[in-house]
Amino acid sequence: MLPKYLLGLLTLLPLATALVTAATGLSTAAKAAGKKYFGSATDNSELTNTAYVAELSNTADFSQLTAENSMKWDATEPNQGQFTFTQGDQILQLAQKNGQLMRGHNCVWHEQLPSWVTNTKWTNATLTAAMTNHISNLMGHYKGKMYSWDVVNEPFNEDGSLFSSVFTQFIGPSYIPIALKAARAADPSTKLYINEFNIEFSGAKATAMMNLVKSLKAQNVPIDGIGLQCHFIVGQVPSNFQSILQQFTALGVEVAITELDIRMTLPATTQLLQQQQTDYQNVISACKNVANCVGVTVWDYTDEASDLSHRCAQFSWIPGAFPGMGEACPFDASLNKKPAYQGILNGWA
Repeated sequence: MLPKYLLGLLTLLPLATALVTAATGLSTAAKAAGKKYFGSATDNSELTNTAYVAELSNTADFSQLTAENSMKWDATEPNQGQFTFTQGDQILQLAQKNGQLMRGHNCVWHEQLPSWVTNTKWTNATLTAAMTNHISNLMGHYKGKMYSWDVVNEPFNEDGSLFSSVFTQFIGPSYIPIALKAARAADPSTKLYINEFNIEFSGAKATAMMNLVKSLKAQNVPIDGIGLQCHFIVGQVPSNFQSILQQFTALGVEVAITELDIRMTLPATTQLLQQQQTDYQNVISACKNVANCVGVTVWDYTDEASDLSHRCAQFSWIPGAFPGMGEACPFDASLNKKPAYQGILNGWA
């Protein structure tokens, strides 16, 4: 018969285990699962909020940062040949101060382009020169300081065809390998990614991306990773997500979840928040179970505030993009951990 004090300690073990789990931290748990990072996107306007920055700088939760907007083309080369990196540098300097990795986002995308790119009547040669010059200067400025770069962002339509853009119009499909080769020349040490949404489940778009990877590999074009954005809806996480990750890594590339959030139709309910916890757990578990899924980034970590007088700003992009939806993040607008936070920990466990 065990002494009463030992029996008492044994009854406390489940509680102690739960407390340890809750105190682990999202990134600490990711690294314990063999991953490189768990991170968050952020933007310059948010860095004036000291409480927000304090949690963003908590490396037990976040060991990687992505600049949401300040490294995009319109922010870094607003006029042709005139580069500005002030805002991007601010986020990099925060990451360096905290000892966090940085993902570069992004070099070539059909949105958030300055007017001089979209309104010029290019030739193949002149736009190729402008695009490679942009990549060379942008990535050259951050050479040796970035874990990875989203070199090409969102190249496909839902049916698997290439999105019609200034790049496809004047350069054609070869803009993708040209961009990747320019990126490798600009920074030989960083991981080169193509980043896309709605390739998390079987379909024409995922197949097109897999075929692109095969084609690039066959041509010896540098490609190191595929970013799956994972902007999901509560209750609609694809059941074959882990299989999709495995299919990409089987092609010889690493994968990362680059822009994770799981939105719900407002108002939030206990049931929705519990389902969101389960959804986050399932997404994270899929990454954990795929060896070359290297990390996860949430597309900012706090929910939108219900009103602008709230002490924390509206940092989630979801309500602006999807009216009537929100509460997609693992922290609420007051920086309190939601059930989703525990779901992430559970996924890494």
